[in-house]
Amino acid sequence: MEAAAIVLAAGAGTRMKSKKPKVAHEILGKPLVRWVVDAAREAGLARVVSVVGHEREQVIPLVEADTDVVVQEERNGTAGAVAVCADALADFDGSLVVLSGDCPLITAGTIAELVRVREEAGAAVVVLTMEPDDPFGYGRIVRDPQGGVARIVEQKDAAPEEAAIRECNSGFYCFDARALFEALQQVGNDNAQGEFYLTDVLEICRRAGRAVLALPCADAAECLGVNSRIQLAEATKHLQRRINAAHLAAGVTMVDPDQVWIGPDVRIERDVELLPQTFLMGRTQVGEDSVIGPNSRLTDTVVGRGCVVDETVAVEARIDDGATCGPRAYLRPAAHLCEGAKAGTHVEIKKSTVGKGSKVPHLSYIGDATIGEDVNIGAGSITCNYDGKKKHATVVGDGAFIGSDTMMVAPVSIGAGAIVGAGSCITKDVAPDALALTRPEQREVAGWAAKKRARQAGK
Repeated sequence: MEAAAIVLAAGAGTRMKSKKPKVAHEILGKPLVRWVVDAAREAGLARVVSVVGHEREQVIPLVEADTDVVVQEERNGTAGAVAVCADALADFDGSLVVLSGDCPLITAGTIAELVRVREEAGAAVVVLTMEPDDPFGYGRIVRDPQGGVARIVEQKDAAPEEAAIRECNSGFYCFDARALFEALQQVGNDNAQGEFYLTDVLEICRRAGRAVLALPCADAAECLGVNSRIQLAEATKHLQRRINAAHLAAGVTMVDPDQVWIGPDVRIERDVELLPQTFLMGRTQVGEDSVIGPNSRLTDTVVGRGCVVDETVAVEARIDDGATCGPRAYLRPAAHLCEGAKAGTHVEIKKSTVGKGSKVPHLSYIGDATIGEDVNIGAGSITCNYDGKKKHATVVGDGAFIGSDTMMVAPVSIGAGAIVGAGSCITKDVAPDALALTRPEQREVAGWAAKKRARQAGK
């Protein structure tokens, strides 16, 4: 049977104290709502409908690529939010999972289990339940004498004996789609908040003679919502530990897992070592036997095998097998260290290729350059690639040696095997195997310093 999902992403999240809606806040580089949508996709749900409302101009770009977007114009409760999806799902007949867009810890496995339980039992609905440490604020699961779900009572509507119930509603459900939309037409708003509660659908289905079941969640943390900055930090810690545990089990070494942050789309091969204060974000990939950190942040960067990346920031860069980087290096977009290359201390590289075995050891800026193989760039060297309006290219041939404190004023080409003397400002092309030197001739005035000191002493 086909399964689909409705993701409720219309919450305002006023306690976040932010210009952004709460579902747009990020954990490990991914917005809250994307964690939920991606979990639904991973669970095998073919169709996903996102319900947006408050500040939707910030939410729609996060979900429009792979979900159907429906707008809830009036914020009138969870039943109202689901009801606006009736037209979008008019042709759908199957299991329909309702998910909260501010609950990023839900897993694909739990979503799939909700669908399986409902379909095997032929139930109208299965609600995911939990027993949090503090149940205040959650709807309580009221069971009948046989242990079935009789109804869900919201906190503000609960009698004292109902408020004492520990089992709570997580806000996640799997419905028979047709039963859901039929029941929604009967939901009223005669309650303390004057809203249309999705939880009322359970009692309506039960009165119609359909089975209403509960699936206790093995880990209550999966159901935690994010409504404040404190809860955002708590959810981040849960996801950090979950992701790190998976990588540890797959053969990645971490000296202190609590000091390593890995995004959900990062790929790491076995026998990689991640040192403290390492951040791997976006679609970063790290090959076998590489050591990353300490104090490194890599975003959308590909690292090969056997690399050492120490105290480095790299964004959209490529570091090939055996290359080394840092400490305190900065690889900007389109920086490429080829096999065995080196970007050393206080080196910045942008939109440049550093060839196989070549070295930029320290205190240099390389931008818009193509550096050949086995090149040495001396300390303090700079490619002067910007004339105030346009960027220009620098080309350094294989085996060239660039002396320290060299300015290469682009566009310029330095031939293979050429040597550039330290302290030069290269403004013209240098032929292969040539020596280029632009220093002024050194002068020496004998005794000048002693005479100066004598003059100063006589004052």
